[in-house]
Amino acid sequence: MHIVSVPTTIGQQVRSRRKQFRLTQAELADLAGVAVRTVHEIEHDKPSLRLDSLTAVLAVLGLELTVQLRQT
Repeated sequence: MHIVSVPTTIGQQVRSRRKQFRLTQAELADLAGVAVRTVHEIEHDKPSLRLDSLTAVLAVLGLELTVQLRQT
């Protein structure tokens, strides 16, 4: 499990996983039901994304977004 503490690593994880599946951005977008531009923006850490688009892409890649309390 990878714990992402900064948003910029989400894009890195998505791109890495996409490449593991040998998918192009267009193929991933088609499978997730989003625009190719959305996949590009996720991989390049666009600071404002629709959560439903992000979770659709993550689901195709077998990833999930989890929110939990920070340990202090």
